[in-house]
Amino acid sequence: MSTNPERAVSYVLTKYVTEYMDKDVLILDMDTSTRDAATMLRHYETDDIIVIDKKKIPIGIVTDDDILSKVSDATVYAEATVLKQIMTKPLITISDKSTLQDALHKMRDNNVRKLPVISKKTQVVGMILQSTIANAIRDATATTPRLLSPPVKAVLGNLGFVLQFAGVLLLVPAVVATLLEDTVTASGIYLTTVLLLVTGFFLNSYGEKSSLNLQQASILVFSSLFLLSLFGTIPYLYVFPSDEPPVQVFANAFFSSAAGFTTGGISLFDEPEKLSQSFTFFRSYTQLVGGMSFIYLVITAFYPESKLQAMRGFISGKTLHMKELFLTITVIFGIYIVIVASLLYIFGERNIIDNFSLAMSTLSTGGFTPTSTILEGLLWQEHVVLIGAMILGALPFTFHYAFVRKKFLSPKLGKEVLTYFAILGSATILFAVISGLDPMQSAFYSVSASTTAGLQIESLAGLSGGAHTILIILMFIGGCGFSTAGGLKIFRLFHLRDIIPFFSKIKRAELSSQAKKELISTLIILALFPTISAITGAHLAAIEDVSYQDAFFEAAGIITTGGLSAGVIDSDTDPATMIVLGFLMIFGRLEIIAIIYIFVPRLS
Repeated sequence: MSTNPERAVSYVLTKYVTEYMDKDVLILDMDTSTRDAATMLRHYETDDIIVIDKKKIPIGIVTDDDILSKVSDATVYAEATVLKQIMTKPLITISDKSTLQDALHKMRDNNVRKLPVISKKTQVVGMILQSTIANAIRDATATTPRLLSPPVKAVLGNLGFVLQFAGVLLLVPAVVATLLEDTVTASGIYLTTVLLLVTGFFLNSYGEKSSLNLQQASILVFSSLFLLSLFGTIPYLYVFPSDEPPVQVFANAFFSSAAGFTTGGISLFDEPEKLSQSFTFFRSYTQLVGGMSFIYLVITAFYPESKLQAMRGFISGKTLHMKELFLTITVIFGIYIVIVASLLYIFGERNIIDNFSLAMSTLSTGGFTPTSTILEGLLWQEHVVLIGAMILGALPFTFHYAFVRKKFLSPKLGKEVLTYFAILGSATILFAVISGLDPMQSAFYSVSASTTAGLQIESLAGLSGGAHTILIILMFIGGCGFSTAGGLKIFRLFHLRDIIPFFSKIKRAELSSQAKKELISTLIILALFPTISAITGAHLAAIEDVSYQDAFFEAAGIITTGGLSAGVIDSDTDPATMIVLGFLMIFGRLEIIAIIYIFVPRLS
């Protein structure tokens, strides 16, 4: 018997109905005579007929019992009776993206023992039976213990798919490096790609791709970001100075790779212009992968839409139809990148590769710059282009989707966007007054902080405490939910409206369990951002011999993936600290909440 029957049953119930359905379904037109239908039932040795109308849409079901009970004398009346006269309607169906648990609930609610499985195109693709589900549960509890439990196999299988997909994505900068005849960079990226594909293949062989619960999804996404950052160190090993101790080189490479895939954006290269163009393109491309496509692709690829609503706290999304949304956003951001790169070219930036690198880093709110001087001496028009690109990256994906699809924004989405602009506008004015910088620079840094893009023209170590505080608060808040920005996210601020009822014994009972969980998650994240920054800042101030104000600012930029830097850490920072900071950027990219879900599954 299984060592954990409850876990085994729970795992089986997360399987899709398509894995257990009977694909041999008899489908007949509603005007088919009962006699012909009875003949076909015997011929195909089945018990049910799905009845369709003239448009091929399923409208009812006829069983062999229906033919026997509703046709009194088959020899006399069967030929004169057609299926639409004896069928049971309306037809209770289930989507092919539903799980076995969804099917059991629907069977119970409608008092039926079988459900036709319907595709997205409203076509019958199979039949799921209550007895089949019962047998699957029985087999799961009776299976002898295996080396890997079903949940572990599910995580490994999905992780393998993610790594393989990431390997395919990284072929783009590899091809760019090949075309630019940069053999060193191309070799590093191709090696990374091969390792991702091979590792993904082995994980797939030991696991299986199936639906996950929120805790398992959190483990999956954390593991994916860690492994991407780990494998992504390889191209950096080719460019960091080889005269450094191997441990130092690896730590710096891991930190730099994590800064890319997490969109942390803090760079250890004082003069990126000394790097090859293909390598700076690779750095910015990793930010685009990590910031926009990677995490959300995982979620949209593996979950039936019925599950997505329950995951809104993790992915910060507010909409269903996520697959369509993701595909649309991928195209939209591709267009944004071309537009931003073209505008920079028109306004005088003649290096098209650098323009695309800067465009990718800006829209992914990543912050890597292709050269250390590219942001110096920009025209005001170029400042406006970059500010606009950063803001686009901080707006919800659903905002872009609704804009392109010409659909009205939902009240919640509109409220979130307006709140973001209100906070950004107020902070920009206050920052300009306190910092003493000119209005354009003040707007640039305020937007860079609020979007957690981290683009900066020079070190921010010389700013006053008040100016630092404003930028830190903006990084802590971050952009809107379900965007490329980091931080707490604006939509979570709305949860704070329940804080008074939550601490009131009388009104707390009126809050739903979901509202309580969301508020608790928000309070935890709100507490952890400054706490982690304070502890990390104290450590950095001690080892780097800098002021605590600058060290705290640096730490806030790391944990929020904000990227703004006071120049505290560099390539000489001790290896252990650099590796820990790399992990902190991964935690920040997961908005910390995913780590909490791993260890406190009750909140999920």
